[in-house]
Amino acid sequence: MNKSEIEILLVEDNMSDAEMTVRALKRNNIINNLVHLKDGAEALDFIFGTGQFEGRDTRNKPKVILLDLKMPKVNGIEVLRKVKANEDTRAIPVVVLTSSKEDPDVRTCYELGVNSYIVKPVGFENFSKAIAEMGLYWMLLNQSPM
Repeated sequence: MNKSEIEILLVEDNMSDAEMTVRALKRNNIINNLVHLKDGAEALDFIFGTGQFEGRDTRNKPKVILLDLKMPKVNGIEVLRKVKANEDTRAIPVVVLTSSKEDPDVRTCYELGVNSYIVKPVGFENFSKAIAEMGLYWMLLNQSPM
């Protein structure tokens, strides 16, 4: 594997959730290269090679984007909208990983082309197990178009 290959782009403003996600993926040997960004504006800059990520080789796309919905600056729905509306990025699998069970959020995400919508389980063990299973699926079982 190319060392610069990004396997997972984690977009999560809650540091506790981000740390648990990274820990669960690493504990199960699912990832080698994860990029964690703290808000939707950073995510869009990274994905499209703008702002602080100007000049980043945008041909190097993540295998999957784990996206929280409720974030500062730019929310996850807007990130999803822009990723799925762009011909160069629409094939990147996007998994919404959020605490929102609100029907409008679920419906909107699927209408915009989300690949999966997961409500974060409560409790460390349940959270870790769900993340590990999700990671195994998206990193090892799913056939990516990339």
